[in-house]
Amino acid sequence: MEDILMRFVTNFFGRLDGPLHFRFIFQPLMAVIFAVIDGRKDALHRKTAYLLTVVTDPAQRKELLKEGWKSFGKIFIMAVILDIVYQLTVHHTIYPGETLLVAFILAILPYIALRGLVNRLIRMFKKH
Repeated sequence: MEDILMRFVTNFFGRLDGPLHFRFIFQPLMAVIFAVIDGRKDALHRKTAYLLTVVTDPAQRKELLKEGWKSFGKIFIMAVILDIVYQLTVHHTIYPGETLLVAFILAILPYIALRGLVNRLIRMFKKH
């Protein structure tokens, strides 16, 4: 397990300046754009923070995850495809776990981190 973690860390940092390194800017930026759009919609409809609601409200979880997937799904799939191309180019093999983790870091993490924050900021500034 430790070998897998070390390989992931080494390979992850190798991606930063290797082929296709532009995706480390482009994909999170796209996730941020969708998070801002969706966070703004949430604020206008007075919805609670996205991640908080997903975690704490089982009744809304499925619908919110479907809604989120519509926003970041294409970015996630693009991240998976680009990482597979990168791995085949550099390592001549595919590490599926690394691919999914990198796609999660580049596409989903920025989205879930910012959607609720944007909602809260817009609602906070609208009060004043």
